[in-house]
Amino acid sequence: GMFLRKAVGPWLLLAALGGVVTLVSISYVDDLRSKRGRGLTTEASILVTFMLGVLSAAQDLIQPTSQRVIVVAALGVIITLILSSKPWLQQFLRKVSRDDLYATVKFLIVAVLVLPLLPNRPFGPLQVLNPFNIGLMVALIAGVSFVGYVAIRVLGPGRGMAVTALVGGLVSSTAVTLSCAGRARREPHLTAAAALGIVLASSIMSARVLIEVTVVHLPLLRSLIFPIGAMMLTGGAVSVIFYMSSRAGAPITSDMRFSNPFELSSAVKFGSLFAVVLVGSKAAQLYAGTRGMYAAALLAGLTDVDAITLSTANLARDGMPHSVAATTIMLGVTANSIVKAVMASTIGGKALALRVAPAFLVMLAGGGVGLALMWLVR
Repeated sequence: GMFLRKAVGPWLLLAALGGVVTLVSISYVDDLRSKRGRGLTTEASILVTFMLGVLSAAQDLIQPTSQRVIVVAALGVIITLILSSKPWLQQFLRKVSRDDLYATVKFLIVAVLVLPLLPNRPFGPLQVLNPFNIGLMVALIAGVSFVGYVAIRVLGPGRGMAVTALVGGLVSSTAVTLSCAGRARREPHLTAAAALGIVLASSIMSARVLIEVTVVHLPLLRSLIFPIGAMMLTGGAVSVIFYMSSRAGAPITSDMRFSNPFELSSAVKFGSLFAVVLVGSKAAQLYAGTRGMYAAALLAGLTDVDAITLSTANLARDGMPHSVAATTIMLGVTANSIVKAVMASTIGGKALALRVAPAFLVMLAGGGVGLALMWLVR
């Protein structure tokens, strides 16, 4: 039909499409009447295949021909992958609640429709608030957190505190800390496993910081890799020790609960926090110098690491020295780690405190050595 379109017009193509739709409809109606319940996957696949054939012969749509061939081939591979993943997708959807689905769809609609319309220019106090940039930061944090959230939903309950903490650190290491500490208080024989979960989640938080910096301002990674990388390595070593000591215990199941990172309320809260921290950091830098910036990082890190990490990475992109930016982020991570150590020790009891407090001290000491090394080689 596409090859004859110039000679006979579009009617042959429309007739062919009508014929395909008619045959597919007859087949589907017959299945319904025969009570052979099934979905629309086969019918949709037939229509998509027809449209791919049309696209492959549509010389006016994509030029040159080599590029059109690549596009059609890529679409064919993607569609094949989706169809072959149907059993896994069905299993995953059974584990996702309707509220999760609604929250995700609403967030994606806002991200696709609203984000491109936001003004991409600075305004407000100190001219550091860029609505489009704030929207991008919210989407970045929600995306990273959603990866962990999906992993947790796919894993399901009963996978073990360590495994859940490992992916839960991408969502919220603070939530993991609170959950593990509460579990240790209720079931003291799981203290070693709870300590493992807390340290693992904090180590993954360090990886999360590196991901955020990589996306926002890649050159800063060369400086930040020293202190944050040292924290990850020491946290990993401590986690291995805790894992060996908890293997002999009873099987562990996790009761950690996380909210969907794509909830619009969560996105608005983080966007507001990011804007406040960004303005505060810029003001501290201008009016109080480097020491003021460090003080702001310690204060912001008490509640959230992401906001101070992203705001500092943005300031580094605008000219802040990378050594100062890396130190600022490290101070925010340090403050947040101390808060989690205090939470775990207070909620989990003495036995958990005797494990978690030394572990965090080792991690922070490793980060301090890495920070000193960064200043030496800068």
